[in-house]
Amino acid sequence: MDVTSILILLLVGAIATFFVGDKLASKVALLFSLITFGFSLFLLNIFNQGNNISYISSWIDIPKVALAFKADGLSIAMVLLTTALTPLIILSSFGNSFTNAKNFYALVLFMSFAMTGTFLAADGLLYYVFWELALIPIYFIALIWGHGDAEKRKKAVIKFFIYTLAGSLFMLIGFTYLYTKSNSFLLEDLYKLELSSTEQCYIFFAFFLAYAIKIPLIPFHTWQAKVYQKAPTVGTMLLSGIMLKMGLYSVIRWQLPIAPAAAKTYMPILIGLSIAGVIYGSIVALRQKDLKKLLAYSSLAHVGLIAAGCYTVTLDGLRGAVSQMIAHGFVIVGLFFAAEIIYRRYETLTISEMGGIRSQTPKFSSMFMILVLASVALPGTFNFVGEFTVLYSLSQVNLWFAILGGTTIILGAYYMLKMFQNTMLGETNTKIFTDITTNEAITLLAIIGFLLCFGLYPKPIVDLVTPSLNEILETIKR
Repeated sequence: MDVTSILILLLVGAIATFFVGDKLASKVALLFSLITFGFSLFLLNIFNQGNNISYISSWIDIPKVALAFKADGLSIAMVLLTTALTPLIILSSFGNSFTNAKNFYALVLFMSFAMTGTFLAADGLLYYVFWELALIPIYFIALIWGHGDAEKRKKAVIKFFIYTLAGSLFMLIGFTYLYTKSNSFLLEDLYKLELSSTEQCYIFFAFFLAYAIKIPLIPFHTWQAKVYQKAPTVGTMLLSGIMLKMGLYSVIRWQLPIAPAAAKTYMPILIGLSIAGVIYGSIVALRQKDLKKLLAYSSLAHVGLIAAGCYTVTLDGLRGAVSQMIAHGFVIVGLFFAAEIIYRRYETLTISEMGGIRSQTPKFSSMFMILVLASVALPGTFNFVGEFTVLYSLSQVNLWFAILGGTTIILGAYYMLKMFQNTMLGETNTKIFTDITTNEAITLLAIIGFLLCFGLYPKPIVDLVTPSLNEILETIKR
């Protein structure tokens, strides 16, 4: 039994969801996503017992391509993030009505399949195939079921598609060159290559373009806010909660170990660029009047800090970055879902048109407050563990990096608490805010429970990812 079972379940789930019809599509999609999550936990237990759950088999002879899926602590952590968030995202959509629901939910499961494959792939060409496959479903989800004016939505989605596709082509060129040097796309063979400084530089920045657009880092971020705003909330959750982690994960798995000399040479520039994103995202978030756009720029600031942790090329930096990837995935999904709950009742995302929600639904406002506090890394939440570790690693490189990176906490606290005040407190909106449903409550409580549980006891996740991060650092030091 190996990790290919997860991919098979998600793919079969996507096909089954498409064929059951619109009426049952959401329920079948939820069922398969829950089964996949349960099976992921089962495989985690097998892995923790010391069993090998990786898979490798020959696929194409010329060029030499393998069906290789690597299951170590790092990839399993990202697979668990994907398979845990997918059922929560599907459950969160039950308050919405979608035309051609079978297509919509089949695309959601297919996107989860592609993202899971990206996290597991240990062959460069196979990895590239999954990387590109993940782009297709989100393109249609945002284009067909998105919000707002159709022309503006189309423009935003096409820009996102072209940006990400163009960046990925540079990565493909990089893999092609690496194949000419090793006659293999296998990750372990690429790790063994002894590239010159010039070669590493070219490879590093070929990968960097693909990852910087996907994460995104400034100045490659211009697609993000509009797509997050125009996409249906399910699409925004998939993008912010999971898909952007593909770029951050790939920095650790592919970019740093294959071109370590370039990573060390350009470390100050890369960290500086990442921290610039932290400051920029926070300042722009302060000026937002639309709730989803505010959360989009907040996400930009947080992933900038995660990227800075990755580029420290230290164990604390990588460990903090992975912890924060997982924490950010849960909290941003929770925040976007809270925004969707408000939109369902008020039919607006303009912050100035909200207010007084707490007096009508104190339970929802309390859960929203916990998510806001987790977002600003309150001690006791999992976000604090990740951000503190990343800031500590930055201080080991340069104290000023840590000080500037820490602005995400200060500025984040200001704009998030101000947003909470304007949406939850103050005068009551003329529309009645009905209490949250059972499905909405279950989704929010599951997210909050995770953030508090691992905020108080992060050891299982830290212990899971540390051995694989140590292996990557050993590869970098060679």
